[in-house]
Amino acid sequence: MALREAGQEFELVKVDFATKTTVEGDYFEVSAKGMIPALKLDDGDVITEGAVLLQWIADQHPEFNLLPAFGTRERYRAMQWLNYVATDLHKGMAVMFSPFVDTESKTRFAEGNLASRFAYIDQHLSSNDYVLGEAFSVVDGYLYNVLRWPVRVNIDMSPYAAIQRFMERMIQRPAVRAALKAEGLPVR
Repeated sequence: MALREAGQEFELVKVDFATKTTVEGDYFEVSAKGMIPALKLDDGDVITEGAVLLQWIADQHPEFNLLPAFGTRERYRAMQWLNYVATDLHKGMAVMFSPFVDTESKTRFAEGNLASRFAYIDQHLSSNDYVLGEAFSVVDGYLYNVLRWPVRVNIDMSPYAAIQRFMERMIQRPAVRAALKAEGLPVR
């Protein structure tokens, strides 16, 4: 989504999570961590970690205002949100997809830890169209992507009206729709 918002051309390479392979071969040769996302630059260097990739993309294309200027208080607020989404929400959701955790434990986790995180985000979005205020940023793309997951594991998101409005606002963005289509994901 960030690359599309920045008007960049790129090649999307799908990774088979089970085998850690791509059409090009062993994914560990791309990223020694074996995790996604990874962005391979034209010079062959590879950048990993979602929050870092998003900052790099925004910094390479400042004309799109995808993040506040480096060194500003607003930038640090954006980095707080990127890290919150990455650690508290994204990694927090991972347990919901684990085959090693039983359904009852997943339900308790969703009702406990995740509910408070969703409530925090919902409260913030109740007075903001986007995470950083009135304008889209790469933080929104990351949050949107992670907030698509709860419905896949039967978490009821209906109590979070501001999140629902945010999700609807995001799906109207051409870059979001194009990213979902390119990855073969449902637009709704």
